[in-house]
Amino acid sequence: MDVQFDSATWTAILGPSGCGKSTLLRYIAGLLSDKVDFSAAEFSPQLDVLAGQIAYMAQQDLLLPWLTVIDNVCLASRLNGKKVDVKTNQQAQALLEKVGLGNKASAMPNELSGGQRQRVALARTLMQDKSVVLMDEPFSALDAVTRHKLQQLAANLLKGKTVLLITHDPQEALRLGEQILVMNGAPARLHTITPPQQAIPRTIDGEFASIQQSILEHLAQTYAPTISTPTPFGGSHDTTC
Repeated sequence: MDVQFDSATWTAILGPSGCGKSTLLRYIAGLLSDKVDFSAAEFSPQLDVLAGQIAYMAQQDLLLPWLTVIDNVCLASRLNGKKVDVKTNQQAQALLEKVGLGNKASAMPNELSGGQRQRVALARTLMQDKSVVLMDEPFSALDAVTRHKLQQLAANLLKGKTVLLITHDPQEALRLGEQILVMNGAPARLHTITPPQQAIPRTIDGEFASIQQSILEHLAQTYAPTISTPTPFGGSHDTTC
């Protein structure tokens, strides 16, 4: 199938570990060699068009421990050789206010909780002001309540951006995905799931729960292992669970 990622929308990509989700994201980001082959029938990104337009947010916050919170938010400017002037610091401070960390600008990363660190990482991503944002399981290491709050925050602050979200969590995909794709099989294929009709971030209702169950059943086909169980006659036979 041909896959298109519509501009200014969230696309959530689900799939089992090792199926190639993160590899796909890193390929789009230009972090892998061109020798990596994604069939044109499956995926044909115009990487030359995307050059310079991509921000990347990983599962780990990747904050530099020797920099303050606000200096971490300004990191991309430093790496691009730009001077971090008063205006830049004001922009960073404004973003920290938006993510609820306005009073933590001078703090060091080791003074923050995991959720706070990911808020800084989100502010740093927003600071780059790119039109395309790639998110590789950015909330998976957080507790359920913090994850829910950051999903809401990200949906609000990234409105108008083209977002590709890698996740293992069907509920997260359904909360945030305006386009939902399941990647599985060998070779991997992308399968489209029709999302609920609500606007993102979505709340759980009957339609949401029904689609979530169908995604789980779809993924279970990939995860179902073959195990050996004893027979009444002392032998064994293969079954699945």
